[in-house]
Amino acid sequence: MAMDEVIRRINELARKAKSEGLTEEETKERDALRRQYIDAFKRNLTAQLENTYIVTPDGKKTKLTKKERVAK
Repeated sequence: MAMDEVIRRINELARKAKSEGLTEEETKERDALRRQYIDAFKRNLTAQLENTYIVTPDGKKTKLTKKERVAK
């Protein structure tokens, strides 16, 4: 399913949820579509950040690096 179709269906289900409520099957479909949308968004953002460089005032280009998570 194309992302435009996923967004359209999510919006349809959101309108229905507000007006009359969703069946259990529709709730599962909505959750699956939301997860699909979020995963695609994260992949696209990650790809964009992997191709991002910081240019310093002296003209030096530095590629962004992934920040390490610190355990709390």
